[in-house]
Amino acid sequence: MKSPFYILCLLTILVSCKENKDNSTKESEVDKDTIAEKIEVNIPSNGRTDKDLSEIKFLEQEELIPFLKKYGKENPESVVDIETDFGTFTIELFPEPVLHRANFLRLVKLDYFDTAVFHRVDSNFVIQGGNSDRMATHEFRKAIGDYLIPNEFTQKYPHDYGAVSAAKYAEQNVSNASSPFEFFVVTKPNGAYHLDGDHTVFGRVIKGMEVVEKIDDLETDASEWPLKNVGMEMKVVR
Repeated sequence: MKSPFYILCLLTILVSCKENKDNSTKESEVDKDTIAEKIEVNIPSNGRTDKDLSEIKFLEQEELIPFLKKYGKENPESVVDIETDFGTFTIELFPEPVLHRANFLRLVKLDYFDTAVFHRVDSNFVIQGGNSDRMATHEFRKAIGDYLIPNEFTQKYPHDYGAVSAAKYAEQNVSNASSPFEFFVVTKPNGAYHLDGDHTVFGRVIKGMEVVEKIDDLETDASEWPLKNVGMEMKVVR
């Protein structure tokens, strides 16, 4: 049985073509005054490490755009390896979705994703990662910030097979703003173009799509959560 934290924090992408299907819930509100000074973070591939969260800047909506634009200029990297229990795949981050690229890169460098799992698998459609029912993930979110990223979708980057796109709140989100913490990879062979405009594509898989397909084949429970957790560890390549 999933923990109450799973019920509070699971963000699912809005899928307009699937009727009567909405697995998303709202993330609990961030308490800015209760950021853990230090927690133990379990990294699936490398065992255990300590991560001090007290030095992470808490980012609020009002300062989001200037902060991420500045961060993006100071951190120009665009290629990230995602190591999983099934192998490693590599993604390229696109430059035009400036805020999404900077936010994703920031989370990679903060090691946030190393606490998370691929928590949703909808075979031949998407695999989604960036959440978990671990307290480490919950504490990381509280430390990182309370914000949504404005939609940056462009027709230049549609939801092709292998596209990397941002998840979002499914309700009360008329601007289609993105969750800062969760992403998905399109596994539908002929693309998922009905998601264009509703979600921001900010990258693509450039190597290891066979690893993504292995995750896509996993058995899941009724909520599309894999029966066996698939952890991840991300590393900036260049």
